Amino acid sequence: MVRRAGGPPPGILYGVIELHHLTKRYGSTLAVHDLSFTVQPGHVTGFLGPNGAGKSTTLRLILGLDAPTSGQALVSGRRYASLRRPMREVGALLDAGAVHGGRSAYDHLLCLARTNDIGSRRVAEVLDQVGLGGVARKRVSGFSLGMKQRLGIAAALLGDPGVLMFDEPVNGLDPDGVRWIRELMRSLAAQGRTILLSSHLMSEMALTADRIVIVGRGRLVAEATVTELTARHHSLEDAYLALTAGSVQYGGAR
Repeated sequence: MVRRAGGPPPGILYGVIELHHLTKRYGSTLAVHDLSFTVQPGHVTGFLGPNGAGKSTTLRLILGLDAPTSGQALVSGRRYASLRRPMREVGALLDAGAVHGGRSAYDHLLCLARTNDIGSRRVAEVLDQVGLGGVARKRVSGFSLGMKQRLGIAAALLGDPGVLMFDEPVNGLDPDGVRWIRELMRSLAAQGRTILLSSHLMSEMALTADRIVIVGRGRLVAEATVTELTARHHSLEDAYLALTAGSVQYGGAR
């Protein structure tokens, strides 16, 4: 978890995501190529790129779901696989649909909590936090996509982690839900947490993120603040389109 006072011991970086020359090949496909960047605490960092740019692959590499071909991804100075209770340090939402439909929202989170020695009281807390307290005992199979997104966010928050990663969290949400996500992301960053947020919604990213990392064809295209990008272009969308004009591809990694 992010340390908010006193600082970390020498040589240990709490709440920082670091990518060092990260590369991932799938056969002849180069999904991520020599990618290096840092995500600092206290900010919402937007993660942007065209389809096939390698964003989802990068998130999977950070979380140890795929092994890099070379390079490394570190969270708080360590590989995710080395974390003893990972949900207490890193929370992530990659696929809201990856839920056992026959379980209730409460039971789904309770199963996750038990794997990381998290008490049942916390399960009820995060369900209330994401607005699902009233349907906690209902089966997930009856949830809308927006409700599943909220459940996925609850799972990410379950261990009260200092580092959080979200892949397209506003999919399926109505305007009120989108605003709620925006306010949640900013409030988590204000608490000193590290937020990495992937989304295709430029207008929403401009309202939510402080910093932006843009990738194209698996490579780093830009790393700057929203203010810096919009100062050079009319809007974040214009900046994004100009910077990724040569990086659009079809097929390949996400």
